[in-house]
Amino acid sequence: MQANENIDSEILTVSRLNREARFILEGSFPMVWIEGEISNFAAPQSGHWYFSLKDATAQVRCAMFRLSNRAINFKPKDGMHVMLKARVSLYEGRGEFQLLAEHMEEMGVGKLRAAFETLKKKLQAEGLFAPEKKKSLPSLPTCIGVVTSPTGAAIRDILSVLKRRFPALPVIIYPTPVQGDSAAPNIVNAIRTANQRKECDVLIIARGGGSIEDFWPFNEEIVARAIFASDIPTISGVGHEIDFTIADFVADHRAPTPSAAAELVVPDVLEYQESFERQKLRLFRIIQQTLLGTMKTVAWISKHLQQQHPKRRLAEKSQHLDLCEAALIRLMTQRINHLQNQMRSGEIRLLSYTTAHRIRTLNSVLERNYQSLHNSIKSHLQIQQQALMSAAAKLDALSPLATLQRGFSITTKNSRIITSVQAVATGDKINVRLADGLLDCAIEKIFF
Repeated sequence: MQANENIDSEILTVSRLNREARFILEGSFPMVWIEGEISNFAAPQSGHWYFSLKDATAQVRCAMFRLSNRAINFKPKDGMHVMLKARVSLYEGRGEFQLLAEHMEEMGVGKLRAAFETLKKKLQAEGLFAPEKKKSLPSLPTCIGVVTSPTGAAIRDILSVLKRRFPALPVIIYPTPVQGDSAAPNIVNAIRTANQRKECDVLIIARGGGSIEDFWPFNEEIVARAIFASDIPTISGVGHEIDFTIADFVADHRAPTPSAAAELVVPDVLEYQESFERQKLRLFRIIQQTLLGTMKTVAWISKHLQQQHPKRRLAEKSQHLDLCEAALIRLMTQRINHLQNQMRSGEIRLLSYTTAHRIRTLNSVLERNYQSLHNSIKSHLQIQQQALMSAAAKLDALSPLATLQRGFSITTKNSRIITSVQAVATGDKINVRLADGLLDCAIEKIFF
């Protein structure tokens, strides 16, 4: 008896299995960036987007709900190359692995990221990032060199920090543009000039914050190789703490900001300030650890809340209704076509008999079959109408657009429902069924 109870406790329903699998997927994967080509794109009346993202050898189903896709300033279409920011999930209703996209962008910025990763892997494989090749900084430099723009905010921050921490220390600025097409070769020339003159014993390479395009000179291969070839120890202080460039990985030391680079290169003048800085750093670490623990707890609670949020459940139900609606229309069409084929077959058999008596007999049988068929169709249509009304009521109850005026229509061509502009051409005749009637239309122009 005890063995049977143990077996029963391990039996899962399909719904529970899919739900547990979704929790595991969403809890195990962070938000991911993924690129690929769009295919099978569909945008039903609910406002959600459904599509596949594929590359040369694989594909994955994706959904982008209305609240996320309304911020996108372009209309996706099949064949478009895009980059998604998405959560890994599973659609419980069908047990399908899928991505829930929260952001989409056309490849452009994505190409820069790809170029960044390609060069990073190449230089790492060549050993330019190897820790054993990093040069140590002098404990107290006699002169500091700075490669940056002489008019930017970075040099002002660096000079301000150096003046506060060690005002007597000389500083040599090797001026160079740090943004634009000509910036990379100028940065290389400045680094080489500093090495040729041998005026300083540590070199700060810096610029202020900006976008990935602004930072791109520091992601150029010639700049990376010039930093690696420098005999003078280098410190990279480009952008803010969250910004990373190839120069950060190649340099002997990386500072999160230009100001931090200046602080890293010199000590404070007074001993008590050193003690104060140590205590401040210790306190910062304690706060950071406490904050990190709190942030992890908040992140876990937020993720759990997001998984149970009514908006999430509503979006899944809306997706399920879209599938049910398409299936219902398909079944009704198949049933009507089947009945029409039966009627045509009966008419052909009736015409094959010539005697009047057979005709009267068959007329009587045909009348009874017609009445039975009529009653069957009427009964079946009533059942389908009731099911459709029930599904429509559920959709109306779940839809966040219940308060807005509804205007739904079904567009067909040759009795087939049109779900994509790819299914029609200019000049085609189409039927548009509205709530109170049927419109015969012609395609004059198609917009993609």
